[in-house]
Formats: sequence, C-alpha cells, structure tokens
Amino acid sequence: MTDTATAILEPAPPADMGTFAEDGTYIPRQIVEDDLGDISLDDAYASTMVVVEDGQIVEGTVVRIDKEEVLLDIGYKSEGVIPARELSIRHDIDPGEVVALGEVIEALVITREDKEGRLVLSKKRAQYERAWGRIEELRESNAAVKGMVIEVVKGGLIVDIGLRGFLPASLVELRRVRDLQPYVGRELDAKIIELDKNRNNVVLSRRAWLEETQREQREAFLDNLRPGEIRSGVVSSVVNFGAFVDLGGMDGLVHVSELSWKHVDHPSAVVSAGDRIDVQVLEVDLERERISLSLKATQQDPWQEFAASHRVGELVYGRITKLVPFGSFVQVGDGIEGLVHISEMSAHHVELPEQVVTPGEELWVKIIDLDLQRRRISLSIKQAAEGGVVAAEYQEHFGDHAYDEEGNYIGAGDSEGQQAWEDYYSEAGEDYADDEGEDADPGSAGEEVAAVADEASDVPADET
Repeated sequence: MTDTATAILEPAPPADMGTFAEDGTYIPRQIVEDDLGDISLDDAYASTMVVVEDGQIVEGTVVRIDKEEVLLDIGYKSEGVIPARELSIRHDIDPGEVVALGEVIEALVITREDKEGRLVLSKKRAQYERAWGRIEELRESNAAVKGMVIEVVKGGLIVDIGLRGFLPASLVELRRVRDLQPYVGRELDAKIIELDKNRNNVVLSRRAWLEETQREQREAFLDNLRPGEIRSGVVSSVVNFGAFVDLGGMDGLVHVSELSWKHVDHPSAVVSAGDRIDVQVLEVDLERERISLSLKATQQDPWQEFAASHRVGELVYGRITKLVPFGSFVQVGDGIEGLVHISEMSAHHVELPEQVVTPGEELWVKIIDLDLQRRRISLSIKQAAEGGVVAAEYQEHFGDHAYDEEGNYIGAGDSEGQQAWEDYYSEAGEDYADDEGEDADPGSAGEEVAAVADEASDVPADET
C-alpha cells in the first residue's frame, strides 16, 4: 500500500477531543472563549440586568397571577410585584380579569425595594400616565373618547378612559336621565369638556357628542316637521311637568297642560313610559331644537262637544264641586264645570253659598250663558227652579220623570230623580261618586277661581 493510501486510511481525531502539534505536543480542546475582556464576571452579570428608577414605566411579562398580586418579569434581578389595588382603576376586581399569564404589559415603578426587598409596580399608574398624554391630545383636537361605564356615583357615572372620567347625569343623554344603573357595563363615546391633571379631574359630556353627531340628522328632522300635523310616537319618559315623546328622530315635550282636557294632577295619571300615542305638533323651535306637542289636541274637546249639544236656557243636572265666596262651581259634564254666582243661587238674598248648597250635592241648574272661547258657563239654581226645557240627554234617559211633553221641567220625586240620575251616569260611565271626598279644582275645566272672579265683578255690588 502506498504512503498516500496509508494517509487516507488514518482516522481523524474525534471532534470532541484535543489535537496534536507537529512536534507531538497535545493541544486541549477549547471549552470557553474568554470574551469578557477587562471586566469581571460579576460586572458582566450585572450588565445583563435592567436598570430601573422610581416613576419609570417598564415593560414585562406576566408570570404569575394570585388573588392579592401579580408577578411581572421585567428582566430585573427579581420579579416585580403588582398589588391587586394597582392593577386597575376599577374597585374590587379579580386580577385574572385584568391580565393573563404570558401577557406583556406596562407598569410604573412605585419603589425599587420596599421593606421586604421587593420591586413594587403599578399597572394602573402606567396606564394613567399614558392616558393623560392621549387625552390631552384628544382634547386639543376636539376629538371624542370612548370608555366603559364602571360605576354609578352621586351625580353621574364613572367612565374608564384609562383613568376615571366623570360623566354628569345631566350630560349622559340629550335630556336628563333619572336611572343611571342600566349604563353600567356599556361603552360610551363622549367629549372632554374639562381637564385638570393637577386636580386629577376629567369631566365628560356624552350629550355634546350626541349633539355633534346627530346635528345634521336633527336639522333634517326638524325641517320636515310642521306645526299642526299629527305624529305617532312613544313616550320615552314622564316628568313632573309633562311627558317626552320620541317621534322617531327627536324627542318632543307634551306639557302637562297639553296632556288632557281635564285637570291633571300628575302626567303619570295620563301616560306611562313605553306608551305609543298620537300627538299634534304645536311648535318647532329650530334655534333651540325643541318640539312642543299636544295630546289633547288629538282628542275631542269636551267644551266644544258640550257647546254643540247644549244651548242657553236649558236645564242640566250637576253636582256641587266647590264653594267660593262669590258662588259655587257645578260639574255638569265630564271635565266641564260652570259657575253659579251667589246672586243666582236663590230668589232670596244669600250671604254665603253654604246657606243654599253643600259640596257633593246634586241638583238641576239652568244654563244662562255659554262662552266657548273663554270656556266659561254661567249657571242658575233659582232660574232652574222656575222650570224650563231639559237638555236632550236627560230627556232620553229620565222618561216622564222631570218634564212634560214639550220638554218643560216639572220636577220629580227625590228618590225617583236621584235613582234616574245614578242610572244615567252609570250607563254613561260617568260615576260622580268616585270623586266624593276629593277637592274639586275649578281649574279642572281650564278655569282658575281667580279668573272666574272677574265674571262675578259684572254683578251689582248690592247683589254680592
């Protein structure tokens, strides 16, 4: 075998072994390369650690989640601790709902070493610092913020926008909202209307955002709305002074005076939230973006109905509702009251109304004046006693009890007349007995006692 062949067959030394020099000296395999230069191993180790300062924002990975705290690896010599109270601006929240294992988050260094030697961090303070910068930019550009409602407090809502933003109750919607609880958990858009970092104060307005985003829609809606037209809507809320009705684009107000032809003690007695009703548009204020509506305008006016079916000189049956120094008010129809002046109570001189009648008493009266425009009826007890033509509705019901063939009043026995009267209103659904004991208000027919007093002023002084 040649020398060449012999060289080829000689085995090479294993890769994990050292080598030999030409003179046969053994050269060991190099295990570690010394690349530290002039620094020590301790210094090299320290150089791999993150350097932190109090107030610094750092980034790290969540490595453990406990009920009371979260551990965050930021590459420091020890893991940072985030107490549960420093995780979120929300109170009493489960840490597992805020962060997840392996999640990379930011935190602010509260202290590099507490009394237990721990690095203490805060996620919410880092979020707070970041949020302030973002919110200041949004405020300068007049942009909106978006956040979730996390709490109901006195006077409004707390919205999580990276920090605690306060949304006053009066600025939640275009009108004031009474019940704020349903907003918790909802994400809302709002405008920043007040910002003070020194006082940690951020005030929001969702109403401003709604007004801005809905302005074009509202303008178009108002332009198409005409006074006098009938619209269908849904009662969105009931307040002391009336009811708001959603017309499908905007809310309009039905003032309490426009809810019914009758006197209304409280709007809730007429409508409830959620009711669908027809209303008439009374006024459209484009500048103030307000709509005035009427419910009673869509209903039959009882005064017009009464005036159409009665005339001066007729006898009607009524009930005394209230006594006043100058006479008494008598209810003669549903929501219709007239005044019997003290001079028309008896053929004899009367000092006080209670000398002749008492509240709740039922009796015949004669219509001596009917003013539809002013919604006033003047009645007379003494002229009713002289007889006259009974109104048609009583003729149909009373048979021959109270008038002759010509319709003239001839009277009836007390028991017969009372029974006929009760039967009549029972059939008509007008049970006056339901109102017994209630204070009748002359304003229930759209009249105030003071307003009626001027009617009394036309009577000679010696008769009063």
